[in-house]
Amino acid sequence: MAPARQTLAPAALSIPQAPREFEFSDADFRALAKIAYEHAGITLPEAKKNLVYGRLSRRLRTLGLFSFEDYRRYLVENGEQELELFINALSTNHTKFFREEHHFHHFVSDVVAPFAAAHPSGGRLRIWSAGCSTGEEPHTIALILHAELKNIASRDVRILATDIDTDVLRRAAQGVFSAESAASVPAKYRGALSKSDDGESVTVDRGVCSLITFGRLNLMDDWPVRGPFDAIFCRNVMIYFDQPTKARLVERFTDLLRVGSWLYIGHSESLIGSHPRLKLSGRTIYRRTA
Repeated sequence: MAPARQTLAPAALSIPQAPREFEFSDADFRALAKIAYEHAGITLPEAKKNLVYGRLSRRLRTLGLFSFEDYRRYLVENGEQELELFINALSTNHTKFFREEHHFHHFVSDVVAPFAAAHPSGGRLRIWSAGCSTGEEPHTIALILHAELKNIASRDVRILATDIDTDVLRRAAQGVFSAESAASVPAKYRGALSKSDDGESVTVDRGVCSLITFGRLNLMDDWPVRGPFDAIFCRNVMIYFDQPTKARLVERFTDLLRVGSWLYIGHSESLIGSHPRLKLSGRTIYRRTA
């Protein structure tokens, strides 16, 4: 009889990990996570440790530093300037035109169409894209408004687009996007897009871009924003925040909405429990009722 073959259970296998380029201790991670939370409300659980290492390693290379302890010291010594770059590095900026398309169908039917019916010419409309990233969201809104509203130049229609990341805001304000990002724009709204000669990028018509005002805003700070708004888009932003921070943000957004106006949040986000002033009116769509 052949001898029994001895096998190792998966748990017994030991796979050596490649050494890290930079020293990164648990204390480094906890200290950086604390700074991210205190200054931007970003919650970084232990599971995000490798993500933080990957995102910030580029800063260490740029600065010629050899460890995260060195970077923590540099961050303290250089204050607001490096803090802004630190938050920029941790922020995720992945978006496209007409992302979560059902929101924009609702926006046309329940915001734009009623506004146009109530105001055949003129009228005031205010939209806020909070956490606008590289600008696809506010430009999607602008494309819709430009196409759906007659005589838009004579109307008081404005879109506020804010983000904490100054790098993406600079890109967003240019109104130039990859052709891949703009591929999801429906034919009805493509008339305001011009494709580059090489077909790699598209430029949004300046008349459309002029509807948008871009500005840096940390949602944890005071808001130099008065409102009232007819719609606020804050999508895939609150995933970074803990529940108390989310609750405070929702209250502040609600305060700035007119009664009957709309709050759009991300597909993976929800408001825990009922809210006394908001009613769920569609998939991740809330209406202020009081």
